[in-house]
Amino acid sequence: MSDDGLRDKLVRVGVELLAREGLAALTLREIARQAGVSHGAPRRYFPTHLELLSAIAREGFADLTAQVEGAPDGPPRDQLIALGRAYLAFARANPGMFELMFRHDLLASGHLGLRDTSLPLFARLADLVRQAGPRSAAPARVVAGALWANLHGIAQLWAWGSLQLATGADDPEPLLRATLDAHLT
Repeated sequence: MSDDGLRDKLVRVGVELLAREGLAALTLREIARQAGVSHGAPRRYFPTHLELLSAIAREGFADLTAQVEGAPDGPPRDQLIALGRAYLAFARANPGMFELMFRHDLLASGHLGLRDTSLPLFARLADLVRQAGPRSAAPARVVAGALWANLHGIAQLWAWGSLQLATGADDPEPLLRATLDAHLT
C-alpha cells in the first residue's frame, strides 16, 4: 500500500470508528489495530494524536460543507433555513463527528489547516446573514456568530434531550425558525 493509501486508510478507519464507537474510541492504537497495521505506523503520517484527530475532523467538515452547498438556491432567509436544517441534521446523524469537529484544541492547534477548513462555512453563514438583513445594528459577522452559537446550542441540547424535555417539541424546526426570527428582520 502506498504512503498516501495508508494515510487515507487510517483517516477512513478513524471516521468509521468514530461513527460506531464515539470519540473515546479514537486512540492511535485502536485506529492502527483496526487498520491492520502496527501501533507505531500512524506516527509516520500523524506525529501527534491531535494531527490524526484533525485529519478525521477535516472529513467531517467536508461532509457538512457538501450538505450545506447542496441546499437549493433562493432568498437568503430560505438559504439560512436550509443551512440551519443541514447543520442540525448533520449533528443528529453524526454526534461523534460533530463533537470532534468543534473541539477547541483541534481548531486552535492549526494542524492540517483545520481552522481554514471550517471558516468557509462561517463565511457563508455571515454572507447570508448580511443579505437577509440582520435585526441588530451589529456587523453581520457578529450576528452570524450569535446565530451559529444558537444553532450549535440547539444541536447540542437536542442531542442531550434537554430541549425536548423543556419545550415538549419533537422536532427542532420550530426552534430553528424562532432562532432565525430572533436574529433577522
